[in-house]
Amino acid sequence: MNAQAGHDTLPVPGGAPIKLWTRGVPVEEAARQQLLNTARLPFIFHHLAVMPDVHLGKGSTIGSVIPTVGAIIPAAVGVDIGCGMMAARTSLTAADLPDNLHALRSAIEAAVPHGKTFGKRDAGAWAEAPAAVDAMWRELVAGFARITQKYPQLERTNNRLHLGTLGTGNHFIEVCIDEAGQVWFMLHSGSRGVGNAIGNLFIELARDDMRQHIQNLPDRDLAYFTEGSRHFDDYVEAVGWAQDFARHNRALMMHNVVAAARRIITKPFVADVEAVNCHHNYVQRETHFGHTIFVTRKGAVA
Repeated sequence: MNAQAGHDTLPVPGGAPIKLWTRGVPVEEAARQQLLNTARLPFIFHHLAVMPDVHLGKGSTIGSVIPTVGAIIPAAVGVDIGCGMMAARTSLTAADLPDNLHALRSAIEAAVPHGKTFGKRDAGAWAEAPAAVDAMWRELVAGFARITQKYPQLERTNNRLHLGTLGTGNHFIEVCIDEAGQVWFMLHSGSRGVGNAIGNLFIELARDDMRQHIQNLPDRDLAYFTEGSRHFDDYVEAVGWAQDFARHNRALMMHNVVAAARRIITKPFVADVEAVNCHHNYVQRETHFGHTIFVTRKGAVA
C-alpha cells in the first residue's frame, strides 16, 4: 500500500482504489472483503474512503464513504436513514449540576419517549402528539404525502407519533462535561419507524429490480438503483425526506431535553452556546473533483 497524507491506498484490481485512514487500527477480514466487493462495483467514483472505526456492517461497511455516479445502493444507507448526533453546549458548568442526578435523568426520561414495548402500545411513541410535534410535522407532511401517494404502504408506519422520540438500540441521551468543565446535552437517533420502513421498502425494491442480475453481485445487499430506472428518483426523494425527519427529530428531542433540565436545574442557563446536528448514515448529491455525484456515508460524517 502507498502511504500518503495520513492514509494508505489499497489498489483494487478491477475496481476503484480504497483509501484507508486506519494506521494502527486492525481491519477485520470480513470488513476488508466487504470493502473490496463495494470498490469493484462499476459506478464507484474515484475512490472509497475508510475511517478508523471501520467494521463489518449490513449492506456496507460501517465507517466508509461511498461515492457513486449514476447509481445508489439503498442498503449502504441502511434502514436507520439519517441516523446521527446532536450536541448543544450550555452556559452551565459541572458545579451547576445537582449532586444527585436522579431527578434530572427522570425529567429527561419523562420528556422524551424511548424504548419499545412489543405487543402493547409502543412505549417509544407519543400517546398523543404535543403541539410542538404537530408544528414540526407540518413542515414534513407535504413531502410525506407525495411519497405515500406512490407507496401507500408507508402510511401505516409510525411517523408523526415517532417525531421527537429516541428509539432503542444504541440511541441515547447524555449529559456530558467537556475538558473545560462546560455542560453539554448530547443525543443520538435517526428517522425512527418511518425511516426504517422506507429503508426496508427500497432495499427490497432494489433486489427485485435486479432479480435477473443479482446473482452477479458479490453480495445481494449491494443491489442498486441506476439513474433513470423506475425507482431511482423515488428513492432519492424518500431518503431525502427521511433525513429531514431525522434532523427534525433530533432538534425536537433536544428542545425537550433542555426544557426538562430547566425544571430541575435552578440556575438560569442558555443551551445554544454551540450546537451541532449532523447525520452519519445518509446519502446526498455533492461535487468532488469537478463532478456532481452521490456520496453515501455509513457511520461517517463530512
